[in-house]
Amino acid sequence: MNNLQKNTGLRHFLQFKDFDRAEHEYLLARAADIKAKFKRYERYQPLADRTLAMIFEKASTRTRVSFEAGMYQMGGVVVNLTSGDSQLGRAEPIEDTARVISRMVDIVMIRTYEQTKLERFASYSRVPVINGLTNEFHPCQIMADIFTFIEQRGSITGKTVAWVGDGNNMANTWLQAAEILDFKLHVSTPRGYEVNSSVVGLQGKDHFSVFQDPIEACKDADLVTTDVWTSMGYEAENDQRRAAFANWCVDTKMMRVAKPDALFMHCLPAHRGEEVSAEVIDGPQSVVWDEAENRMHVQKALLEYLLLGKIS
Repeated sequence: MNNLQKNTGLRHFLQFKDFDRAEHEYLLARAADIKAKFKRYERYQPLADRTLAMIFEKASTRTRVSFEAGMYQMGGVVVNLTSGDSQLGRAEPIEDTARVISRMVDIVMIRTYEQTKLERFASYSRVPVINGLTNEFHPCQIMADIFTFIEQRGSITGKTVAWVGDGNNMANTWLQAAEILDFKLHVSTPRGYEVNSSVVGLQGKDHFSVFQDPIEACKDADLVTTDVWTSMGYEAENDQRRAAFANWCVDTKMMRVAKPDALFMHCLPAHRGEEVSAEVIDGPQSVVWDEAENRMHVQKALLEYLLLGKIS
């Protein structure tokens, strides 16, 4: 943390645990209010004259559309930069890029590879920085997933979420969320693709259990969720991962051992026949389209909170 952050109380959202339980509960409630306004076609533009800079070093569909549409709906404007448009960490040090961009905009969202790159940018930024996805964490997506669960089933506290697949940024963030919001996470990954607990930084082990058999992980779960077997940046491992993950496809067998009203989620894009069967993702328990839309609504609440604080 630099002196600017110490003096101003500047807040960033770089991983899920950057906010405590009370803050997450506020954001989830606020997202519901903002979504309700959107569905009523009610004009709500508290971020008029504010500018969001979006920096993409990884390709994006949902992240770009949800942040861009959301910022426009809130009355703000967006500057979109890709790796070809910016000097992030290449011809110019990240620290210098952060110093310059943060003097011209009000808030920054970055989708990049290493979490350390995001943290370096944030430490020299004069404005809030949001993690749009890194190799280690995907906090905005998990906020949307939890918001979607609450819409469909009520509070997630005390519930069981089954994570089936790679021990990736999504799994890491689910682990943080389980500890903060007090629910149980069942984790099942192939050998060699486990979650790195040192990256997650948990306070204890009370909120998760590890299962070698994905069927066992799904038993009595309230929510079953997964992600692609090969995340961006790991394409060279694609064939190896397909072989290793062959038994980790979320199918009707897994959903049958979950609770009868269990939901299925996937952050998308999905590969039917790999990490999830078509019968599941296109079936009645799937809420992936609500989940995708809700990225926009929780991010609007996040933008509002980081720029304006709590709205009474």
